[in-house]
Amino acid sequence: MRRRVKELPLTGLAERIRSGGIGSAEATDVYLERIERLDGRLRSFITVTAEIAREQARAADEVLARGETLGPLHGLPVAVKDNIDTGGVRTTAGSAFFAARVPERDAEVARRLREAGAVLLGKANLHELAYGGTTQNPHHGLCRNPWNLERIPGGSSGGSGAAVAAGLCAAALGTDTGGSVRIPAALNGVSALRPTNGRISMRGVFPITWTFDTVGPLARAVADVALVFSVLPGFDPEDTGSHDRPVDDVLVQLEQGLEGLRIGVPRSFFFEEVDEDVARSARAAGELMAARGADVEEIELPGAERAEEATRRMILAEAYAIHRRRLAEQPELFGEDVRRRLALGAEVSGAEYAEHRQWAREWRRTLDRVFERVDLILTPAAGQAAPLAAESETIETTRRLTRLTYGWTLAGLPALAVPCGFDGAGLPIGLQLAAAPFREATLLRAGAAYQRETDWHLRQPALDASERVKVG
Repeated sequence: MRRRVKELPLTGLAERIRSGGIGSAEATDVYLERIERLDGRLRSFITVTAEIAREQARAADEVLARGETLGPLHGLPVAVKDNIDTGGVRTTAGSAFFAARVPERDAEVARRLREAGAVLLGKANLHELAYGGTTQNPHHGLCRNPWNLERIPGGSSGGSGAAVAAGLCAAALGTDTGGSVRIPAALNGVSALRPTNGRISMRGVFPITWTFDTVGPLARAVADVALVFSVLPGFDPEDTGSHDRPVDDVLVQLEQGLEGLRIGVPRSFFFEEVDEDVARSARAAGELMAARGADVEEIELPGAERAEEATRRMILAEAYAIHRRRLAEQPELFGEDVRRRLALGAEVSGAEYAEHRQWAREWRRTLDRVFERVDLILTPAAGQAAPLAAESETIETTRRLTRLTYGWTLAGLPALAVPCGFDGAGLPIGLQLAAAPFREATLLRAGAAYQRETDWHLRQPALDASERVKVG
């Protein structure tokens, strides 16, 4: 008899599959049944690869029956954002331009997932061309937040965040330019990591910028984020932005706890123009970390407001450069919101861009000095919970939601988003931790320790009365 969905664990599924506690084919069928039953309302997937997933899952179970494993993600059912190439599977970038595009070759991150044993459930919805924070995609579906179907899931990796939160996959890949995995994590009540720029190959990932884009994993628990992340880094000679440097084993530090970590909480900017519930929840998270042995102190972080503005203008310029020819030749194929936002990039002059780029170096030096005193910086991940879809005009909503994430983007730093509470309307609130370059292991250690003390990441949206998934 097929295992019912309520018996699947919310976290740690990869270990359960590897140990033989749950078959990959069994788990895959459960997720596919949930997608079929629930995703008509959520629109978190653009393409569901049911046949491929079942074939990969059966193969994983056969390998395990021989006493072997495919890798750390053996048989784990995952989703991949639809701007990441998957060989032989349609990859649209959420756009009408590429609606029928089928790449011949996997992106490097997709290849690494497959070689680690992951099972591909399908391609997750996104804001068109990954260029917005709402994932109200006019070509492939208006993705909604599983906590409240009248609200947005954030973006641009909104489909990845919604799918994880709704229990339609065990983990997902997204991309993060200005906050595109961290914002969906915060708004959907899941966890996500933006790695250091250059840590993960971007070959085969459709760009929105050349400077800031990276790939990041999403899952309910930081431990699962760490597991997926562990198979992704590594030098790729085909990616000119890839860093050739040793990769830490992030999994060995997950149990080390918070004791001795130095955490800075900015006095200004990051707690300004923030909803009261959000500020209170983020500060409470810092207090809990202090109670568990972290050294938490207030810090000054001059320049954060200018960092937000510089990042916004640089992203506008690079996105316009990437799409300038398409805008000129086929503007009607863009959604109206993305077309308007892309056109704003034409206003950024070369001189302005150069000034922002030079100031980014000064901002990075400011952060270098701060990270001599602290290991992590703690802030809210977004200044509010999920906005109503009907009130979410793309340009202004994206500006509001990225206000607290852009600064780490400008410096190319790693940042982690984890759930830290709920607002008065019962919507998730996200915490953000940032670290010095290539210190992903420290971020994941702190996030995992926080989640051992809290259960925010285990709370679930009630999609209907039968949709409570038991923690197992």
